[in-house]
Amino acid sequence: MEVETAHSLEDRLELHESDSGRTPGKDKVERSNGKYIPPQLRRMDVKKKEELERLKKAVKGLLNRLSEPNMASISGQFEELYMTNSRKDMNDTLTDLLLAACVTPALMPDRLLMEHVLLVSILHHNVGIEVGAHVLEIVVKKFDELSQHYTEGKECDNLINLVAHLYNFHVIHAVLMFDILKKLTSNFKEKDIELILFLLKRVGFSLRKDDALALKGLILEGQNKANSVGKQFQDQTRVRFMLETMLALKNNDVRKIPGYDPEPVERLRKLQRTLIRKSGGDFQLRATLENLLEADQVGRWWIVGSSWSGAPMIDNSSTTQQQNVVGEVSTKMMELARKQRMNTEIRRNIFCVVMTSEDYLDAFEKLLRLGLKDQQEREIIHILVDCCLQEKTFNPFYAFLVGKFCEYERRFQMTFQFTMWDRFRDLENMTTVTTTNLVNLLVHLLSRKVLSLSIFKVIEFSELDKPKVKFLRQILVKMLLELEPEELTSVFQRISGIPKLAMLREGLKLFITHFLLKNASNLGSSQEANLLKEHVDLAKKALQAKDAKLKF
Repeated sequence: MEVETAHSLEDRLELHESDSGRTPGKDKVERSNGKYIPPQLRRMDVKKKEELERLKKAVKGLLNRLSEPNMASISGQFEELYMTNSRKDMNDTLTDLLLAACVTPALMPDRLLMEHVLLVSILHHNVGIEVGAHVLEIVVKKFDELSQHYTEGKECDNLINLVAHLYNFHVIHAVLMFDILKKLTSNFKEKDIELILFLLKRVGFSLRKDDALALKGLILEGQNKANSVGKQFQDQTRVRFMLETMLALKNNDVRKIPGYDPEPVERLRKLQRTLIRKSGGDFQLRATLENLLEADQVGRWWIVGSSWSGAPMIDNSSTTQQQNVVGEVSTKMMELARKQRMNTEIRRNIFCVVMTSEDYLDAFEKLLRLGLKDQQEREIIHILVDCCLQEKTFNPFYAFLVGKFCEYERRFQMTFQFTMWDRFRDLENMTTVTTTNLVNLLVHLLSRKVLSLSIFKVIEFSELDKPKVKFLRQILVKMLLELEPEELTSVFQRISGIPKLAMLREGLKLFITHFLLKNASNLGSSQEANLLKEHVDLAKKALQAKDAKLKF
């Protein structure tokens, strides 16, 4: 009876629309999912499809013109597309077109594959590691799917070659290469042996350099497998060739591997170094084969700032869908929002977007789409800092999101600076956990050059109380012990040679000498104490440099 009533209501609605001059059934329920889609949303879907089609055309045009001589121009245009379009749309479009161009039944030229992977590696470093992570995940899943049942085509060879060059251009870590080689060695069919040879020829000596012990174990496993099941193959030539190649790698004998030529990769690596703007840091993805294949179930920890809700990742591709997500969860989180003093609608909206985002990039895009102005916009930084400091343990998600906003517009950087100055004045009222989170947040931003040490210019070094001494000691010790010498020099050089910061430089040098070096023996180990003293010398020299430029 209830079903009949529902249908009768629908029928009456359609009749009313027909009488009103509208086409009967035009706004009818989509029977596939039982949900009514309003005309406005249907128009948005059409508009979205048109935008994606234009984006696909633009990306395809760039990929068709891609070559080594115009790599700088093409990569620059791709970066502009990433700035003006959704990252998800860009990643999906780039990956789809890259696979269409490179993964064909015929074996693709190595140079073409290298040029495409070089482009991915440049975007991976300059735009964000989620670019390379997305391409890698799709390529690995496609390979796993095709490797279940090998065909006559060369799709698997092309996919393996893409992964090999992702390793050659430092997008991925050696751990994934060893996982793939172990899987092929475990299966040990004729096609698996062919792919093992294919991989070892392209990355074998690099793997030997990165992890000789793991390569030795792989070679032993391959030899054992060849002895146990290799005799079953009618054609023993390939098995013997594989064993000879492994022996040549073990003995570091390049001459025994026919066709081995590292020159093309080295030439493109030089080009890569000239086009990558972000130096320092670890951009290599350390996901294992199992991690990538189960990413939808267990999350994507290798993308810094990515989160997981315990369910497959939700694909929110349109603004309306994102607003719906916030609307659905906001009622569940309202009590939490109240506890966090989210006492205005703007603050609650920001809070809900942050808490329901897939990762920090997703949160960044959603927060920008809120369309906040002036004073409202400053609430973003205030809320991110509040949430970060109230976590039980430091969560890098907030640090990456704050850094993204500071890099996006200087006004966010200024808001963060004023927020920090307020926190510096309130250090004595902070708990140990809150202070530790604040230390980690600042060290993260300082080490990545989002901020400079000029953030501490409001601190009077001649009138330090105990909370400020403890706070500054934590920050400086953490930087001096954890940063590499080049990074440390860069951080301290940023405030050198600037007349307005002369007092800050002198204050830092006195603080380091009086509060760090004198207590170096209390660090727990002589090794740490010696490292601290070495890095203190580097920091002092960097502070005295005259030619550094301010980048704050």
